[in-house]
Amino acid sequence: MPPSSKSASDLRRLVIVESPAKAKTIAGYLGPGYTVEASIGHIRDLPNKETRDKLTDEEKASPWANLGVDLDHDFRPFYVISENKDAHIAKLRKLVRESDELLLATDEDREGEAIAQHLLKALNPKIPYHRMVFHEITKDAIQGSLHQLRTINDQLVEAQEARRVLDRIYGFEISPVLWRKIASGTSAGRVQSVTTRLVVERERERMAFRSAEYWDLTALFDTDRAQDDPRTMGARLVAVDGKRVAQGRDFGADGQLGRADALHLDQAGAAALAAGLTGAAFTVNAIDRKPYRRSPSAPFRTTTLQQEASRKLGFGAQRTMSVAQKLYENGFITYMRTDSVTLSETAVTAARAQVTELYGADYLPDKARTYTSKVKNAQEAHEAIRPSGTTFRTPASTKLSGDEFRLYELIWKRTVASQMKDAIGNSVTIRVGGTASDGRVAEFTCSGKVITFHGFMKAYVEGSDDPDAQLDDQDRRLPDVSEGQALRAAELAAEDHSTKPPARYTEASLVEDLEKREIGRPSTYATFVDTIQQRGYVFKKGTALVPSFLAFSVVGLLEKHFSDLVDYEFTAHMEEDLDRIARGEAERVPWLKNFYFGEGGLKDLISDKLNEIDARETNTFPIAEGIALRVGKYGPYIERYDAEGNSLGRANVPDGTLPDELTPELAEELLARPSGDRDLGTDPATGYQIVAKDGRYGPYVAEVLPEDAPKTGKNAVKPRNASLFKSMDLEAIDLANALRLLALPRVVGVDPESGEEITAQNGRFGPYLRKGEDSRSLSGEEQIFDITLDEALAVYAQPKQFGRRGAAKPPLRAFGEDPETGKPVVAKDGRFGAYVTDGETNVTVPRGTTVEELTVEQAFGMLAEKRAKGPAKKTAKKTAAKKTAAKTTTAKKTAAKKTVAKKSTAAKKSSADKSE
Repeated sequence: MPPSSKSASDLRRLVIVESPAKAKTIAGYLGPGYTVEASIGHIRDLPNKETRDKLTDEEKASPWANLGVDLDHDFRPFYVISENKDAHIAKLRKLVRESDELLLATDEDREGEAIAQHLLKALNPKIPYHRMVFHEITKDAIQGSLHQLRTINDQLVEAQEARRVLDRIYGFEISPVLWRKIASGTSAGRVQSVTTRLVVERERERMAFRSAEYWDLTALFDTDRAQDDPRTMGARLVAVDGKRVAQGRDFGADGQLGRADALHLDQAGAAALAAGLTGAAFTVNAIDRKPYRRSPSAPFRTTTLQQEASRKLGFGAQRTMSVAQKLYENGFITYMRTDSVTLSETAVTAARAQVTELYGADYLPDKARTYTSKVKNAQEAHEAIRPSGTTFRTPASTKLSGDEFRLYELIWKRTVASQMKDAIGNSVTIRVGGTASDGRVAEFTCSGKVITFHGFMKAYVEGSDDPDAQLDDQDRRLPDVSEGQALRAAELAAEDHSTKPPARYTEASLVEDLEKREIGRPSTYATFVDTIQQRGYVFKKGTALVPSFLAFSVVGLLEKHFSDLVDYEFTAHMEEDLDRIARGEAERVPWLKNFYFGEGGLKDLISDKLNEIDARETNTFPIAEGIALRVGKYGPYIERYDAEGNSLGRANVPDGTLPDELTPELAEELLARPSGDRDLGTDPATGYQIVAKDGRYGPYVAEVLPEDAPKTGKNAVKPRNASLFKSMDLEAIDLANALRLLALPRVVGVDPESGEEITAQNGRFGPYLRKGEDSRSLSGEEQIFDITLDEALAVYAQPKQFGRRGAAKPPLRAFGEDPETGKPVVAKDGRFGAYVTDGETNVTVPRGTTVEELTVEQAFGMLAEKRAKGPAKKTAKKTAAKKTAAKTTTAKKTAAKKTVAKKSTAAKKSSADKSE
């Protein structure tokens, strides 16, 4: 577009960013002449079932309308305005018409570049437009970016579109196979499925693992010199007669010793050696001293921030990115999606200044430290994640709180530490020998470390995924001994050990492994780790990620029939190809054609495999001879079968059972339990049989309909069922109690004031009352059968509690019906003490008066007095936007537009937008 004829000072500029929070912050830095508005994430995308009606008539008639990508015409995407964005686009178009220049200030990455391109397509501006980019939201950075405007990077847009189209094709082609062969609602994704496979494979390793037992000796040696500090040191047996004692690392996953040159001590052997060394003389055989030096870690990039936040703060990857987004949008840190570990000169200067100011010149290296990324195909358009600005705010000076403070402090410490001197010290290993009574020579070792200069450790020490690991800044001091010195064994004991299976992934270690294997883009890992949990493929036990049995079925099908699509190297190569498109070294359309239509491409793969897949085989996993786990429509179950495959019995797998716990022994135990299909008798009212069962979600009773009962149509009969109360036992439930359960919900009575029916029933979160749309919790299950209408009205007379605050407490005292309103009056225990209420008006019990001392007349009088005063007047909120001074013409043109950003939750790029 040609430049405007207006002078720069008279131009009305519209700046569009992604989120309202960012818009609000940036507006404060730009001043008059600028209107800053948010796109609120993506504004165009491929169609889904909610937006498919927005396709053009030509697109609707296309055989690719459901897919949203025309595979016959160069993989042309059918973009539509995203759901619920039409009104917002209309607003943006109006702002464009009122402006002289459009600045597209979305994030400087593939997604941000694509959003800028989509904005141009949707807004079709007739005014000049430019791309405005920045790496941090500070006044200097924002104002400086106005002098470095550029055009849209078409290569980044092409790369993003290639990913989006690829992921849509992958999901639309593979997911229906999973629906047909496993279960509806399952899905596949280019990175999602590979991520799930990693978690499943780790669990398979744990299931195949066989533990090995081994023993060794521990000793506490004493110098017997009072002046020594310390005078004792703990040591462990490492060799007997020169042969190394076997440790855990010497055993394989099968539990067998993998080294012939290692001595495997069992309990008897260790006990005998300990007995033989009791009272023996011990001597220092050797001392090995080495200098210790540790350098600081590089500043954070996306994945290392997620890993450290998990280790140190207990944050999940998604939580980390959400908090980081807020910090970025509010100007506290630089852009948080980056592969770079590089700091700008400004940042290095700021960090070094703080080192000198806070720790002293002794902690500042002579030269600034520089770091380079070890990530292949790293996207280094941005800096590392660091505090924003030319000077860094200390955590205490930010006035942040909660998660934002904790994450900012972590980033600040890591950044400052990256420009500090190495930590130095000394490490020492001492070898101590002694001869047992049977002549065997035993050798023990002890290691220690003393840090003489902490350097960067004064500011920051990196965490570890191993809970037993000693952190780097911890000293372990040993006595000052010399070779040949005699020592006394103050303690000597045999110690039992067993090898452990490989640890399950945590979010931090899974992200680390994905990056190491070069699978997907680091900036999207948080989304995928969250997605596999939302899909039910993975759940958490503590911080560990555990695959569900459903995940075993999905991964097993993909491995057997679509092995390339979940192959780690294939997925990494695909990522490298997509990066080549971003760099302009490859073209989107030929690459997509080869992926889909090429030899062995996805199209042929789907058509060739669909009829070959045996659903039963896919969902069956042998556990023992004649016993298998099957994943069914309603969850996993154990089945015993004969040589012909005929079922001999089934048992549900209890919720929460971990895959590596499902051993043959547990399977036999589950199959041996009573099935729970116990006949309780016949309902005299209906003639239907009543049975007690043990289901996936616990024990329940149900009625059995006759075979000729209509199951469809307007006369269809649906069998009743009801869960047992927690206090009930499946083997003890009788017909009378079963019928009481099946009769729920129970009608308690009718509210005389509203005429609404009150029922008592049991729900997912426990027993409760229901009156119309108003539900109230009950304190116990038996109340469902016992509560009277008066008691129910008393519960409804209490102020309603929102959220999960537990069951409603019973009234402290009932006073009867209010003579003025006719409502039941009760005394309750509230947050600020006892109060009297009729369900509408509340009044606090006077200080110094107990509920028991309060008379009925006093209670009624207090409520009447409170009602007579009327409701408290609310003070009008003052808002700067409504000040009279703001009603000038200039304000209408600039300030009013600058503040149009509404308060809302910061827009996030949806998982669909950033899916891979």
